[in-house]
Amino acid sequence: MSYTKKESYNQETTDKLKNRFGDILDFIGEDKERDGLLKTPERASKAMQFLTHGYDLDPVSILKGALFEEHFNEMVIVKDIEVYSLCEHHILPFYGKAHVAYIPNGKIVGLSKIPRVVDAYARRLQVQERLTREVLECIDETLKPQGVAVIIEAAHMCMMMRGVQKQNSVTTTSAFTGAFNRQETRTEFLNLVQAKLR
Repeated sequence: MSYTKKESYNQETTDKLKNRFGDILDFIGEDKERDGLLKTPERASKAMQFLTHGYDLDPVSILKGALFEEHFNEMVIVKDIEVYSLCEHHILPFYGKAHVAYIPNGKIVGLSKIPRVVDAYARRLQVQERLTREVLECIDETLKPQGVAVIIEAAHMCMMMRGVQKQNSVTTTSAFTGAFNRQETRTEFLNLVQAKLR
């Protein structure tokens, strides 16, 4: 086999989290020794580490790993980037799509790096507003482009499963810098995000 994808977990962290998830099962009145739950604390421990592995990633280094000199000064958009994160208020998922654009100023970045930056910030305990701003600021400060635009549309399980229990609500956040503060540039970006080019 020429390629193997392997997940790796810190054993000490896994054991500590496993014990705490076992305690949670006890506290809610479950029997953690029953067949279906025997391995649940360990699975939950590994899942939590995976869902928050963004703390171990450096988004700036991700971008700097694929920066190229290029005299291209038109809008670059990566849209419909899948977003999966955990709300820091209830540790419940929120998920949706991010649309990210920048206008180069002598440097472009490998296209896969933009979704990786989104993931690096999303795979942490988050609020959507901060996530939007962090992605924008990372790209803006690292590439120093003419402008950056970020829109995130997401559904929040803390609104859908508990609390207000509204299953069809979607939250949209946006942030813009530089050239995207001009109405015509922002309108072009919004039109391209909404367009179906296929």
